[in-house]
Amino acid sequence: MTSAPLARPHFGERVAAALDAHGPLCLGIDPHARILADWGLPDSAEGALELGLRAVDAAAGAVAIVKPQVAFFERHGGRGILALEAVIARARAAGLIVIADAKRGDIGSTVDGYAEAWLASGAALEADALTVVAYQGTGSLAPAVDRALAAGKGLFVLAATSNPEARRIQSADAGGRSVAGVILDDVEALNRAVVLGDGAPGPFGVVVGATIDPSAFGLDLGAATATTILAPGFGEQGARPEELRARYGAAADRVIANVARAALQAGPEGIGAAVAELAERFRRAREGRPT
Repeated sequence: MTSAPLARPHFGERVAAALDAHGPLCLGIDPHARILADWGLPDSAEGALELGLRAVDAAAGAVAIVKPQVAFFERHGGRGILALEAVIARARAAGLIVIADAKRGDIGSTVDGYAEAWLASGAALEADALTVVAYQGTGSLAPAVDRALAAGKGLFVLAATSNPEARRIQSADAGGRSVAGVILDDVEALNRAVVLGDGAPGPFGVVVGATIDPSAFGLDLGAATATTILAPGFGEQGARPEELRARYGAAADRVIANVARAALQAGPEGIGAAVAELAERFRRAREGRPT
């Protein structure tokens, strides 16, 4: 798919080190209208900015990764995008790995434009990784792959999601493999190509919801040893930290466990303690210790 050079340390190496040092918790930064109201903040770009900056400050030192949900900033227009820029900049300055949850996807110059916006060095919205959609085929992501490799960044490709209507498409047969399985296979093959096939974590991951049964989508996550898993669905959606190993088995050490509202609902005064407690629970779960 690509001939771009692999920047070192690449994104997969950075994430693996971060998970070992801080555990799997990723704080989702989702300035949802209900959360803003609970915080006593206006449902505006200014409210989203205030929540986002406070969330970053709570995450710094407690976790290694944050994931701003771009939609909750975009809905406020240009001022919302400016708020997102400030939140991302604050997070990266604090040493946090930032995954921009924008779910971009297209072909050719369009997907390259998305990748430039989110992954190019010095870009206003520069993040460390971007969520992407491969409905047009994983090969359509080649421009984003090239930019990520050259800049030491990452991509997370949607594979199996927790919304009820997803299974009909994502588990559909695609020549002997499910659609989700084809995506996982392609990402794993790409990782092995760029890390010289040694099975070490590569810079590209997949999104697999924490509330689904991966086998029902045709996924053998344990076999994809070079692929990191971004797992939304912990917290308010129902998955608990204590279930990390039961849900992901041999792949549990490669899981980034996203929690947003379950932490944010603690409010501006309680978010720091909530993040610290969740981070410890996830660390214990990853290490197989009682929580």
